[in-house]
Amino acid sequence: MNPLIAPMALLVERFAGYPKPLLDRIGHPVMWFGAAIDALEKRLNTPRRSPGQRRQAGIVALVLLLLAVLVVTVGIRTVLSWLPLGWVLEMLLATAFLAQKELDRAVTAVSEALRVSLAAGREAVSHVVGRDPEALDEAGVARAAVETLAESTSDGVVAPWFFLVLFGLPGITLYKVVNTADSMIGHKDDRYRDYGWAAARLDDVLNWIPARLTTLLVVIACFFLPGASPGTAWATARRDAPRHDSPNAGWPEAAFAGALGFQLGGPRTYHGDMVDLPAFGSGRAALGASDILRAVHLYRKVLNVLLSVSALLALMALAGGIA
Repeated sequence: MNPLIAPMALLVERFAGYPKPLLDRIGHPVMWFGAAIDALEKRLNTPRRSPGQRRQAGIVALVLLLLAVLVVTVGIRTVLSWLPLGWVLEMLLATAFLAQKELDRAVTAVSEALRVSLAAGREAVSHVVGRDPEALDEAGVARAAVETLAESTSDGVVAPWFFLVLFGLPGITLYKVVNTADSMIGHKDDRYRDYGWAAARLDDVLNWIPARLTTLLVVIACFFLPGASPGTAWATARRDAPRHDSPNAGWPEAAFAGALGFQLGGPRTYHGDMVDLPAFGSGRAALGASDILRAVHLYRKVLNVLLSVSALLALMALAGGIA
């Protein structure tokens, strides 16, 4: 793989994003994955199956989907390798699976809406979180936005980049299939507990390194954001991240909380059910619109650090190839 693919994909997607005309005309690849996951789930996850059969069906569905995507992406990559500038096309395709620009836009929109009214803030945050927005006060809306920003920095940016560096277009695409499956069927309710088991467990495995890498990037980014504390970010992540039910989600969330002097986490409501999550950080819990923007500023510093790391790796690879 051309080592310039990863840093160029980060750079292009951050400023261009996914073209809206393309979205309107053909949709987004993640939407295609979602449609396939939904169709398989409706066909295979039937009430008449036993829990064991549901788990087996979920494994089969995930394997079939991954194999199909692997065949297609390896085929595309092979064809592109025959073209003089095929790596540029591979880079452009890879940008579809990074979420830097959209994440920035969506979370910033929550801050702007919250400045207008609580109702507008709830509406804006409903597009980026799965919890019940009507149960949130102003601080709850702000915390929800920051928590989503922190978690999505890992699984929406760092993790896809990580697998792009390692395995090119097939790697980043397969990661997004698993991550999409986990978000759709990797739940612990009666419907998905068994069928989504494979997707949830594989997503945990794939995100183990990226989640901790994100924490390290947050710590480094703190050196470039006045008032942010790299020491507290690291200490908070090490102390609080293991309290999360997920082996990965607590790391970026706790790192953001420590870096910014916030307290994140705590009880939240999903579809009327209260979920009692631990708190991350020991700072202010009463956050507002300006605190969301401060978290966005930290996020942008993290993106700068990630781009620098990616460019450095590319230069090292190019230098090694020349030598």
